[in-house]
Amino acid sequence: MSPEAPPTAAGRPARILITGASGCVGQHIADLLYRETNAQLLLWLRDPEKLTAVPRQDPRITLLVGDLRDVEPHRAQIASATRIIHTATAWGDPERALQVNVVAVKAMLAATDPAVLEQVVYFSTASILDRQLQLLPEAMAYGTEYIQTKAQCLQQLEQHPLAERIVAVFPTLVFGGRVDGSGPFPTSYLTAGLREGARWLWLAKWLRTDASFHFIHAADIARVCAHLATTPQRPNPEAGQGKVRRLVLGQPAVTVNQTVRSLCRWRRGWYPPVGVDLSGWLIEGLIKLLRIDVNAWDRFSIRQRHFVHEPISPPERFGMVSHAPTLEAVFADAGLPR
Repeated sequence: MSPEAPPTAAGRPARILITGASGCVGQHIADLLYRETNAQLLLWLRDPEKLTAVPRQDPRITLLVGDLRDVEPHRAQIASATRIIHTATAWGDPERALQVNVVAVKAMLAATDPAVLEQVVYFSTASILDRQLQLLPEAMAYGTEYIQTKAQCLQQLEQHPLAERIVAVFPTLVFGGRVDGSGPFPTSYLTAGLREGARWLWLAKWLRTDASFHFIHAADIARVCAHLATTPQRPNPEAGQGKVRRLVLGQPAVTVNQTVRSLCRWRRGWYPPVGVDLSGWLIEGLIKLLRIDVNAWDRFSIRQRHFVHEPISPPERFGMVSHAPTLEAVFADAGLPR
């Protein structure tokens, strides 16, 4: 359990602003801080009806309803925040991605009160980092609008006057919620895809590929963020980094082949001892044959194959216990039928 949120200098409870508070990760963080601290929660979201994990009418909760691109209606609340956990993001439309992922972040930070603000936990994505947690040159060269704007924002935050108060967290593949949509938390895109992925096991189990990745459950992201938000902010202790602390949130890497094998076990199916190796030329052939639309970032990812990082920061790195440390635990939490 996380300790109580440290009081402000005036002795009042911490005021923690969470953006993207109606999303899967945002609701897990809000729920944990609501249950385990006495912090005042400022929840910035667009649709209050989507907030299902915490009681909206509780006096400890203040809803900031509106678009992240419009700071003005909430300027006073932003200035009162002692901590900010910024999970909100945008993708799909290049202009909106730039406005939300870069411009709005700067506007929000400009609205804070440096005499009050102690810490900002800024959410990025592990896709923009290499194995040593340095910015991938390919992220700016080939990335989608989402990847490029996240890389651009990180570069700007490194030079920001508040850089020493910023902890940048880089989630890997995020699971959360239930495959059937039940439960108090929204379903992440990956969890929503588990049921469909299981339908293709008959084919996937015959394929082999040399690729690996990290994953993390939204509950474990929340656990790490709650730890950060309830401990004093200090200069970056991580070796080889700048003023902004970088934490990749993920469990130990698993291979794609291990993942398919785990799904077969979960579904009580047979995993053949041999399969067809998905080499580069075969992947290219399938792309052409099936007329799959791939962009420059997709092609880089196919070549990269291993999206792994060192160090990673699951809850265990901070002396805590993960909610879902294995794929089997993820499947169980998601309610994936057996």
